[in-house]
Amino acid sequence: MSTEVQQLDRVVIRIAGDSGDGMQLTGDRFTQETANFGNDLSTQPNFPAEIRAPAGTLAGVSSFQLHFADHDILTPGDRPDVLVAMNPAALKANLQDLPKGATIIVDTRDFTERALARIGWSANPITDGTLENFTVHALDLTQLTLDALADTELSRKDAGRSKNMYALGLLSWMYSRPTEGTLKFLREKFAKNPDIAEANITAFKAGWNYGETTEAFGVSYQVKPAVLPPGEYRNIAGNLALSYGLIAGARRAKLPLFLGAYPITPASDILHELSKHKRFGVATFQAEDEIAGIGAALGAAFGGALGVTTSSGPGIALKAETIGLAVSLELPLVVVDVQRGGPSTGLPTKTEQSDLLQAMFGRNGEAPVPIVAPQSPSDCFDAAIEAVRIATVYKTPVILLSDGYIANGSEPWKLPVVSELPDLTVEFLTEPNGTGAEDGVFLPYLRDPETLARPWAVPGTAGLEHRIGGIEKADRTGNISYDPDNHDFMVRTRAAKVAGITVPDLVVDDADDDAKVLVLGWGSTYGPIGAAVRRVRRTGTSIAQAHLRHLNPFPANLGEVLAHYERVVIPEMNLGQLALLIRGRYLTDVVSVTQVRGMPFRAAELADMLQGVISNGE
Repeated sequence: MSTEVQQLDRVVIRIAGDSGDGMQLTGDRFTQETANFGNDLSTQPNFPAEIRAPAGTLAGVSSFQLHFADHDILTPGDRPDVLVAMNPAALKANLQDLPKGATIIVDTRDFTERALARIGWSANPITDGTLENFTVHALDLTQLTLDALADTELSRKDAGRSKNMYALGLLSWMYSRPTEGTLKFLREKFAKNPDIAEANITAFKAGWNYGETTEAFGVSYQVKPAVLPPGEYRNIAGNLALSYGLIAGARRAKLPLFLGAYPITPASDILHELSKHKRFGVATFQAEDEIAGIGAALGAAFGGALGVTTSSGPGIALKAETIGLAVSLELPLVVVDVQRGGPSTGLPTKTEQSDLLQAMFGRNGEAPVPIVAPQSPSDCFDAAIEAVRIATVYKTPVILLSDGYIANGSEPWKLPVVSELPDLTVEFLTEPNGTGAEDGVFLPYLRDPETLARPWAVPGTAGLEHRIGGIEKADRTGNISYDPDNHDFMVRTRAAKVAGITVPDLVVDDADDDAKVLVLGWGSTYGPIGAAVRRVRRTGTSIAQAHLRHLNPFPANLGEVLAHYERVVIPEMNLGQLALLIRGRYLTDVVSVTQVRGMPFRAAELADMLQGVISNGE
């Protein structure tokens, strides 16, 4: 049968089903083949917190969204053009997100009266007109999969589990995706169980063949590769990029890397990944709790390693005292906070940006800490290296603020040239640094005049023995001191050290230099803000955009940038934390746009809001 092939410039696909039924695996495989094909892409996994959420319920729906294009894109897309729903709950949970005319591929197997009633449907939406505004392909994917595997010795239950691969095969045919990588992956993943491997491969091929031979799909689609700057690319998720950045930073600093961590969603993948890289001088310690994790990391920093600890908001709260100790000891430590919805346990698998004020002020006493925030999955690599730079140069703990949206999402990453990465080589003190009357004496708090950092001395170095602990230190000698004037001096000096950290100026995207409105963001709002600004500019309206990587200290030119615009809009996935800091520091009245839904902003909604600000001055 001859099939028409239509060219598209972009597509957004969402695959949804029960948690545990392989939706994330299916989405990941489609993403990897899309990356291999050369499209620009952005992904958004979305899944429940429960390990195996109740099957067939709205709360148990897991989904994976992929936006791929033949041009540069910034987000996983606002609404899917195609929804693959593996059961009634998946259809209902995602139906409201579909634009009119979207394509729905739905597995009809579980559309029973009982299953429909369980999610609040009294009639079958496939036949009662609910889906009349969409292009619907109602298929019994489960039975098609069972038919394809009829000649195997698998039970019906085991065979039915391969329906996600059948759906992947069908999607791969529809959008002209390569198949070799998926076939290789399945053989390797199930190498210890060849029957399961072959079942999944057979189901995948059957799905492809169904699309190619059935009259139900008379059209397939092709999205050409994107034109990207020359280089070698790979698809990378945020937590993976952050892990690689920490390793690269440690290698460029010529330091061993020690991770002390306690598993917590959505940061656990960093622990899993770093544990694989012992050959790069990485040691990982899965501690019994959050406090032990950071305590071990700080101990490693005292011992001359790059100490790292990873967590999310609840764990950062537990680590607060030890972060304060690191501030007092003035030792390099990278604290990774992969933010999630709170407070308390909150929304473990959903995203939020609500830890900024905790990172800024969440310790007793005056304990300022530098804060760095990546803006996208691939940017986690560079942000991690920057955090290592600041920690090692200024001898201070640094908080690296990622979030669940960045951590679990993925995009193409241009592999860096190692020789072009910054040289972060650390020089340890090896002999006493006192001069004059103090000649031959080690002064652990004698500071570098430019950075105000104290020297880093490896324990056991002859002649460099010194006190360590949380009680206030005397200037220069590091002896215990309760002197009021010394305490005032040390507090102000530590604050001045952080305030004086050299960070790049804020870069503003204002092509015509005539915009009156600036959109200022930080962290993972970069993609939605950038996509929204593009929409506004396509209407012929001028608007400026800037994005903060350094949140403490702020870039030196931030005040000047803010003063240049009549209105400043700050979208955040919290209740206005950066807006609070900007108002307090620069006395600038900002338009605070907030959202705490556990989901990223939609570009279309942001664009409409920005048009309103520009048009009405409100």
